[in-house]
Amino acid sequence: MTNVYSHLSIPDVILCESQVVLDERGLFREVFVNREFQEVSGINFQVAQSNVSKSKKGVLRGIHFSIAKQGQAKLITCLNGKLLDIAVDLRPKSKYFKKFTLVELSAENGRTLLIPAGFGHAFLALDEGTIMTYLLSSRYSPEEEFTISPYDTEIGIDWPSGPHIQSKRDQEAPRLQQLLLAGILEGVAGG
Repeated sequence: MTNVYSHLSIPDVILCESQVVLDERGLFREVFVNREFQEVSGINFQVAQSNVSKSKKGVLRGIHFSIAKQGQAKLITCLNGKLLDIAVDLRPKSKYFKKFTLVELSAENGRTLLIPAGFGHAFLALDEGTIMTYLLSSRYSPEEEFTISPYDTEIGIDWPSGPHIQSKRDQEAPRLQQLLLAGILEGVAGG
């Protein structure tokens, strides 16, 4: 199978487009080949944890990020339905700081997104029963996990109109400026 890799508007974020094979049995696609990702990204992505989420249409999760010392890269794939996936550069010293990429992922389009350490992640489910999986390069650690309001005007994501369904944590998430003042972003890998 052939995968096509491209660097997005923030070059550290990499989109992998896999061939989707459809036949009378269903669907098959190659999601992840570490050697290929390493050649394109320079990252030897080692899976420390694998998560799956199922979301109703309109569910908005994030912007979530980790300040784990080893960093936390994410490999995002949609298994059912469709979602808008967002990666926000949270590395204060990066020329792309506060910039974001937006990619539509679906079960049918064969796209996987590699979000490197130092980035926040959010997504909006566009279909009922959207299922996505994400592989993490470091384990979830509640004391090292933070969230930023997805509506922060300093980041400026233009979400499709709602209503959006959010967790209480995401509804009450601080603005980026509050985290900067508290010195939290200094702990972001690559920051």
